[in-house]
Amino acid sequence: MPNMKKNTKNFETDAVRAGIERSQFGEHSEGLFLTSSFVFKNAQEAADRFSGKTDGNVYSRFTNPTVKNFEDRLASLEGAQQCIATSSGMSAILATFMALCKPGDHVVASKSIFGTSIQLFNNFFSKWGLRVTYVQLSDLEAWKNAVEKNTKLFFIETPSNPLTEIVDIQKLALISKSAKIKLIVDNCFCTPAIQKPLELGADIVIHSATKYLDGQGRCLGGAVLGKKNIMKNVYIFLRNSGVTLSPFNAWIFLKGLETLQIRMERQSENAQKLASYLESSKNISRVFYPGLKSHAQFSIANKQQKLGGAVLSFEVNGGKKAAWKLINQTKLLSITANLGDTKTTITHPATTTHSRLTQAERDDSGVSDSLIRIAVGLENIEDIKADLHI
Repeated sequence: MPNMKKNTKNFETDAVRAGIERSQFGEHSEGLFLTSSFVFKNAQEAADRFSGKTDGNVYSRFTNPTVKNFEDRLASLEGAQQCIATSSGMSAILATFMALCKPGDHVVASKSIFGTSIQLFNNFFSKWGLRVTYVQLSDLEAWKNAVEKNTKLFFIETPSNPLTEIVDIQKLALISKSAKIKLIVDNCFCTPAIQKPLELGADIVIHSATKYLDGQGRCLGGAVLGKKNIMKNVYIFLRNSGVTLSPFNAWIFLKGLETLQIRMERQSENAQKLASYLESSKNISRVFYPGLKSHAQFSIANKQQKLGGAVLSFEVNGGKKAAWKLINQTKLLSITANLGDTKTTITHPATTTHSRLTQAERDDSGVSDSLIRIAVGLENIEDIKADLHI
């Protein structure tokens, strides 16, 4: 019989212990099961597994011990009843919407979401009759006014990408519950080490595990978390569509979760220092970071986040030319659109992450040509500051 460690109430302990099921070999590190299928003792056991009458592994498209280990551990950290792991953050969003919506349904989403999410909503979900209304993230009245009779979901990122805009999750959850709408929170920027949306009233949490859950820019993955009655349909979609997390990537993410707490603490500390430094520069017109008192939703962030997080953005004087010049002169920082890495990354959102949006859509979401986003890593903060030459 497998030896499974029980969850505790302590984040740091669960991050390294939760969900472990040891095989007959008694391995200390989590086992990596690189197999497409599993062998049954007899035909009856096979039939029972396929029908769901008994639990157990069938086929790695929808059941795998390593993937389940990652799902159980992340569920413990987020305080969720169940987690469904997927092949990427975008496939997590796809699986959630396909599982919970039908043609003719309506969704309200924040204007301040990842550019690819907007592309998915506008160019693909619209083809099968899903309508999406975009509202200002922090404007609770706008959310109320956008609700229609057939509204199924609210979808948000908080903090948002790239402007770190924040909404009061508890208050938005009250609005959604009063209208019997499910609230989905992309918790990619904060992770459960900093923010727990389910405890604040959200129904579903989504992750791009590619980011901070991995933490070292190694592989792709995603996750959807919530109550079992909601996750049931997400699981059915994953089983039939194959948007599956590979066992190897799940094993990598398990290693990432072990250091999640200490990474988020140190990277948030570095980001706070960098944001304060940038705010004092005459060459920068505005800094967006939840840990700054100048942030529009500082008081909300202070209430629902343990830390400010590791992502910040800022506008330089001189528009796109000045922004590109600043980015191009860096030698230490990595010019890449990915975030959540131990290495500090820098990008120009208007021409990378949000480049496929129209100019009007970028203007509406506040992504200007002068905006730069930095995801702060674990390097010495003085080296990061010096590399920006501000």
